[in-house]
Amino acid sequence: MRKTIVQLYEIQDPREAERLVEMGVDHIGSVLLSLEGWKVPAIRDVCRLVGSSPAKSSLIPLFTGADDILRALDYYQPALVHFCELIPLAASDQARREACLADLVRTQERVKREFPPVGIVRSIPVPAAAPADPAPAREAILQIVRSLGPHSDFFMTDTLRGSVEGGDTQPVEGYVGITGETCDWELAAALIEASPIPLILAGGIGPENAFEAVSRLRPAGIDSCTRTNARDPLGRPVRFRKDLERVRRLLDEVERAEEGLRAAR
Repeated sequence: MRKTIVQLYEIQDPREAERLVEMGVDHIGSVLLSLEGWKVPAIRDVCRLVGSSPAKSSLIPLFTGADDILRALDYYQPALVHFCELIPLAASDQARREACLADLVRTQERVKREFPPVGIVRSIPVPAAAPADPAPAREAILQIVRSLGPHSDFFMTDTLRGSVEGGDTQPVEGYVGITGETCDWELAAALIEASPIPLILAGGIGPENAFEAVSRLRPAGIDSCTRTNARDPLGRPVRFRKDLERVRRLLDEVERAEEGLRAAR
């Protein structure tokens, strides 16, 4: 039985990255917040530190120009680049979705051509709650799989906040993720079954539900951001700082789920 990948995001500090490597986290991800501030020496240090370990560094660029993305890859040299543009799912957005997918395929083909060692992680939006009729959303998700599967190394679910027809209610406009909300696991299960490449389950994953997520859906990996972040005095997540005790509990819950799956074989 393969080991479940544990992926954490918003790691911008090399000292924190070093602790996560020591704890056994598999993918350690950093975020480039804007094109204007794309050069962050501390994040380059994270990528270098993780690159010299058994873990893999991952980089999310929150900008879309292919030339700018390639320039960032050359500077940071991550093991993985993670794309999380918001792809429309509504049936009425078929034409816009097809145009979006064509643009994403072109970018990912260029990354593969110019940086062949870099793996590509592609986020796929999954609603927080399935629509009354989930069939159109499921078909849109499967269209994304068919289009981007040949040009990606991992898929990752992430939670689409609001309605399928929405898109303007995401925490970062134009992107999917960091909601801290769980996606619909029935749609996620259909995606896992259909995916031709390993799929990482994200969207509201933390120590409280990691055991159920791994046991029930058996994804290739799980991803946690908001629910392993530190908390302020009011209990709100603090961006870009991990609660190492919550990370330890997450790892323990994943291991417990794997032990249960092995015992059930």
